Amino acid sequence: TKCESGCVCADGLYENLDGRCVPAEECPCEYGGLAYGRGEQIQTECEICTCTKGKWKCVQKTRCSSTCNLYGEGHITTFDGQRFVFDGNCEYILAMDGCSVNRPISSFKIVTENVICGKSGVTCSRSISIYLGNLTIILKDETFAISGENPGVRYKVKKNALHLMFDIIIPGKYNMTLIWNKHMNFFIKISRETQETICGLCGNYNGNMKDDFETRSKYVASNELEFVNSWKENPLCGDVYFVVDPCSKNPYRKAWAEKTCSIINSHVFSACHNKVNRMPYYEACVRDSCGCDIGGDCQCMCEAIAVYALACLEKGVCIDWRTPDFCREF
Repeated sequence: TKCESGCVCADGLYENLDGRCVPAEECPCEYGGLAYGRGEQIQTECEICTCTKGKWKCVQKTRCSSTCNLYGEGHITTFDGQRFVFDGNCEYILAMDGCSVNRPISSFKIVTENVICGKSGVTCSRSISIYLGNLTIILKDETFAISGENPGVRYKVKKNALHLMFDIIIPGKYNMTLIWNKHMNFFIKISRETQETICGLCGNYNGNMKDDFETRSKYVASNELEFVNSWKENPLCGDVYFVVDPCSKNPYRKAWAEKTCSIINSHVFSACHNKVNRMPYYEACVRDSCGCDIGGDCQCMCEAIAVYALACLEKGVCIDWRTPDFCREF
């Protein structure tokens, strides 16, 4: 019914989303329920798409990358876009290669160690270990330590007020950018030059989110807890049997959490609302703000909002949301 010639417009003209009749060259394109004009572009990790005569024309980028996010009290978005939450006081493998039966040699492994940060049992990612052959990088206590060496790996460390960033190149295999906010949020961005299989809590990076819950034993788990338990670095750690809902445990905190996290839904982030779905980030913010009840509750809330702000930035929308009285930068 949209852009159909001769229906409500004269032949050769097409009705656009505003109800006006326009020539084919001016037909808008739709994406995510939004209209884009002629020549406007949208970008994904792998493609650049341009609106042409009402249709998207997409060009593959020379190098395709994808990002896995670990943030707050165990929120994960995999390389393929699957979301889940886990609580576990253990070390877990986030991502590694060498997962196939034929080539079990790993050139990298990234492990997160969780510690309890709330009376309700929720956990926060506090320590990240990056193993690159004989080279090890440990991120802990707001700083990092490097030990060993691997002449086959190139890396560069960058710092700013809020983040530590590591650019790591494994020639012929991977370009990785690791971003850590020195607290609970960690991002792994990978572009690869091979079709080497990747596995761990960040999923198998094959473009299909439906099979992301692939266990260490190479079968797709029936639920996320079975999947998470299979990626424990230390098999002696206890299994996770349920996911805590901190707002049910701490109902007195729920109203405060919803009020403070509502900035994500407010006009402050309005420019980003049509670029990044805000609801998963708002729900994660409320959950984390309820859960951090031993102290650092504002930090949990601020870091959850910062994840949404970073997702907006990746879509080209920069939001100036921090103020001296709200989540100020130290």
